[in-house]
Amino acid sequence: MTMVWTGMRGISAVPSYVVMQPTTLCNLDCSYCYLPFRSTDHRMPVEVAAAVAESAEAYARAGRFSVVWHGGEPLAAGRDHLAALFAPFGPGIEHHVQTNATLIDDAWCEFFAEHDVRVSVSVDGPAERNGERLTRAGRPAYDRIIRGVGVLRRHGIPFSALCVVGDPRPGVADDLYAYFLDLGCEVLGINVEELEGVNTRTNGHAAAEVTAFWSELVAAWRRDPRIHLREVEWSLRYVAAVLDDTADELLPRSLDPIPTVAHDGSVVLLSPELAGFHDPRYGDFASGNVLSTPLAEILAGAAETPWIAEFVRGVEACRATCPYFGFCGGAHAANRYFEHGRFDVTETDHCRNSKIRLLEGVLDHARDHQPTAV
Repeated sequence: MTMVWTGMRGISAVPSYVVMQPTTLCNLDCSYCYLPFRSTDHRMPVEVAAAVAESAEAYARAGRFSVVWHGGEPLAAGRDHLAALFAPFGPGIEHHVQTNATLIDDAWCEFFAEHDVRVSVSVDGPAERNGERLTRAGRPAYDRIIRGVGVLRRHGIPFSALCVVGDPRPGVADDLYAYFLDLGCEVLGINVEELEGVNTRTNGHAAAEVTAFWSELVAAWRRDPRIHLREVEWSLRYVAAVLDDTADELLPRSLDPIPTVAHDGSVVLLSPELAGFHDPRYGDFASGNVLSTPLAEILAGAAETPWIAEFVRGVEACRATCPYFGFCGGAHAANRYFEHGRFDVTETDHCRNSKIRLLEGVLDHARDHQPTAV
């Protein structure tokens, strides 16, 4: 199977969504978390949200546009403050929240319903697989997470789930998929743990084990595809497109800038995980601040940010050398930086675990389940 993508790409000036940090604070202290200021409550002023909303209205007129409220723990900002941050955005904006669910109660569910918020819950599977998700007192958070999920279900609020896997290997995927079927989520995303931010634990794994993990997950999903499985469904679309000779049409011709607006209005592009960090060579990674420069203007000048120019060179190096580029689109900026200390490198452990081995696992499953010739 040929997996080469030939299109040239730059950074788009029109995002499909923006990530907003209503507070740096998180009420949990997960051991794999990448966030540097999660023990401090720096809250986003309403003026920051209002500045973003001015540009967002134009993006929403052009097509579907989302605001993703993402940690710390967004609900730690409180309902009143989050409502004030929502207020400047017009009715054409979709609001999403990524939450650990521990603070969800009846009042929060009423808030989600009133504002039509799409909810995604961070949970890593059964209780025994959530040992990394701890309260600030060092106690397991699982019971509080599941209590919050139960409140969502009682109110009939649909939700997605995001699962971090630290040990991708055979035997894990079957149990995880069965768990999330019972949990009641509509969509499941799987993140193999990444070395990034303040999480400096290695994420190298044996290739055969990771491939087998993904292959097993595909098999579990195909037996009972009641929920959308983010990574697997994308992989199958790609494989189908390769077979139809339309794979070149899947990746966009320009990279989504994924603007992340920190609590103070500073904007980091391409990788939310870079927000809050500083490097002597690259500075604070920010491309501007919405309190002084409109978001649209920041995006239009993205190429002027030195590290982004280096990143684009790295993407082009991936395109020229990697047979998986048509599927992956190039290693993510934060993974390049936190694994290698720069942006113009190519392969990372993250792309091995979550792109290359994923696609290989899908292909292995397909080879093992070919129809028998009559």
